[in-house]
Amino acid sequence: MRAVLVLLWLLHWLPLPVLAALGRGVGRVAWWLAGSRRRIALRNLELCLPAWSEARRVALARDHFGWLGRSILERSLLWYASPARLKRLMHIEGPVDFADTHAAPVMWLAPHFLGLDVAGAAIQLFIARPGSSIYQAQSNPVFDAALKRARLRHGNAKIFARNETAKPLIRAIKEGAGFFNLPDMDFGAKDAAFVPFFGVPAATLLAPSRMARLLGMKVQPVIAEMLPGGAGWRVRFHEPWPDFPTADAEADTAWMNRWIEQRILENPAQYLWVHKRFKTRPAGASSLYR
Repeated sequence: MRAVLVLLWLLHWLPLPVLAALGRGVGRVAWWLAGSRRRIALRNLELCLPAWSEARRVALARDHFGWLGRSILERSLLWYASPARLKRLMHIEGPVDFADTHAAPVMWLAPHFLGLDVAGAAIQLFIARPGSSIYQAQSNPVFDAALKRARLRHGNAKIFARNETAKPLIRAIKEGAGFFNLPDMDFGAKDAAFVPFFGVPAATLLAPSRMARLLGMKVQPVIAEMLPGGAGWRVRFHEPWPDFPTADAEADTAWMNRWIEQRILENPAQYLWVHKRFKTRPAGASSLYR
C-alpha cells in the first residue's frame, strides 16, 4: 500500500491532460480485467436504462470505465497538489457562496458521480464555512490514515467514520459546520426506504430528509464533472431545494432520487455504475445480480 501512495504522489506532478490520458488507458485495461465490476455496471445499466439498446449500454459502460480510470489517477492531484493548482483546475458554477451567506445549517448533497472527491475539495477551497462528512473506514490502516489526511489537509473540515455514533457529527453541524452528504448508495434496509430509482425499488437512506428536518438544514446539491481532455473539472453548486424537507421523509427520498436521475441522464458516463445499487431487496424479492 505504501508503494501505491508513493505512485500517487509521483503522478500528481504530471500535467492534467497527461494524467487524464493515462487514466483513460487504465480504464480500458480495467474493462477487461475487472470482470465482476464490468458485469455490475452492465446490469445496473440494463435495469436503469432498459429502453436503450444493448450495444448502446455496452458503449456507455466502456466509456464509464475510462472516466473511472481517470477518477482514480486524478485523486493524486486531490491528495497532493497545491491548493492554488487545484483552484486553477476547478471551474465553479452556481451559488457557491450560499453556505457563507445563509445563517442556518446547510447540507451539501453530493450524488455518487466520479468527480465526487473534487466536489468535496471545492467546498473546502472556495467556502469559508467549515465542513463535515462521513467516510468509510478502510481495513488497511496505512491507506485509512492517508485517506483521512488527504480529505482533511485543507484544514477546515472534520470527517467521521460510518461505524461511529452520529453524535459527534450532529454536534459539528450544530456548531456551524456544513454537512457533505452522499445520499445514493445501498447501505442496507436499516433507516432506509425502498423508493424507485429509475423505476427499480432501491434501498435509500431517509437521513437527508430526516436530518434536514431535525436540524433545520437547507439542502444544496453539488456535482462535479470531469472535463474532456484534462481541461479540469466543472463543479456546479445548484440552487438550494426550496421545498425540502417536508413532513414525509419517504416522499422526500423518492423526490430526491428523481432529481438525481435527471442529473445522471445529463451525464450518464460519469455516474458510479460499478456499485451494486440494488443489492438490498424488499422482503421475498430475488437478487437482481447474477
